[in-house]
Amino acid sequence: MKFAPLVIALAAAPLLAHAFTPQVPEIVAKSYYLLDYQSGAVLAADDVSARVEPASLTKLMTAYLTFKAVKEGKLKLDQQLTVSEKGWKTEGSRMFLDPKVPAKVDDLIKGMIVQSGNDACVTLAEAIAGSEEVFAQLMNREAKRLGLSGSHFTNSTGLPDPNLYTTTADLAKLAAAIIRDFPEFYPIYSMKEFTYNNIKQPNRNLLLHRDPFVDGLKTGHTESAGYNLVASTHRDERRLISVVVGTASDQVRAAESAKLLNWGVQFFETPRLYEAKKAIATVPVWKGAADQVKAGFLDNRYITLPRGDAKKLKLDFTSNQPLIAPIQLGQQIGTLKVSVEGKAIGNYPVVALEKVEQAGIFGRAWDSIRLWFKKLFG
Repeated sequence: MKFAPLVIALAAAPLLAHAFTPQVPEIVAKSYYLLDYQSGAVLAADDVSARVEPASLTKLMTAYLTFKAVKEGKLKLDQQLTVSEKGWKTEGSRMFLDPKVPAKVDDLIKGMIVQSGNDACVTLAEAIAGSEEVFAQLMNREAKRLGLSGSHFTNSTGLPDPNLYTTTADLAKLAAAIIRDFPEFYPIYSMKEFTYNNIKQPNRNLLLHRDPFVDGLKTGHTESAGYNLVASTHRDERRLISVVVGTASDQVRAAESAKLLNWGVQFFETPRLYEAKKAIATVPVWKGAADQVKAGFLDNRYITLPRGDAKKLKLDFTSNQPLIAPIQLGQQIGTLKVSVEGKAIGNYPVVALEKVEQAGIFGRAWDSIRLWFKKLFG
């Protein structure tokens, strides 16, 4: 699923405020962000471009690269890895790896996510890249590919470093990328506890223990960063992702995240406008092997609105004319204009759902004559 970033943060887009929508609740944090996963709509945000210290939220990127390595066959879940001296001595939270006993990649992933084990992160980073320093280069390359323009990584753990930083917007994008790209691994983020080496540790995401709809993602804390939390809730076929950073305690980060998520669920809705690869119209084609082409979206198309506005939606499709072959799959051939009670919400590019090759020389010549008459006489 790809985002459709056509709905802007409500604070900056008053055109969306048709139905009654209370202001964003006061969030006691350095910065926050609330993203609708399906539509890509930013429902609430504060100081989104400011650099923040991610602490263990860094492990979201470590996890992304680990999942990618497994998916590409570079690591296997039953593969045994031994923690290095560097990994074993890494300070902070750990899963208590034993340097004398190899651990399965599957357990290391759970130790990284559930127990926030720094020893697990270093072990996985070294297995993937040879060293944590090279792994950090992979992290930055992947961040660039994912469009995380405000982030820079220097280690796999999130331990303090003046050159380790991110933004709340980037953290939300990264969380969404994990959910989208690795659905087979995402359920690990909902595990409430994990036992390794006979040591049981609870997931530090308190919302997992309080709210049955919350199923991820990650906590982070250092003295300099404060208490951070990236959380996600899945209700009524909707998914929201919240980022809250720089709070005073684990209790505060949980409470403020819950406040933000519940506000988004209660006062907004995200209807699906159109199903992926399902034609919304057929468009005339000139000089083509076919005289029409199916138009629609390659991905499911959603829109986020104040609750109650979905029934007031008006959709107007306009095709690009004259549409002349050849037409490529995915080529924009029109625009869907979305409005509520006459006020514009956004414009969505509508694309060709199939290819149309050029007609032969006689077909093209005939359509050229037809187009000339159409232009001449309307």
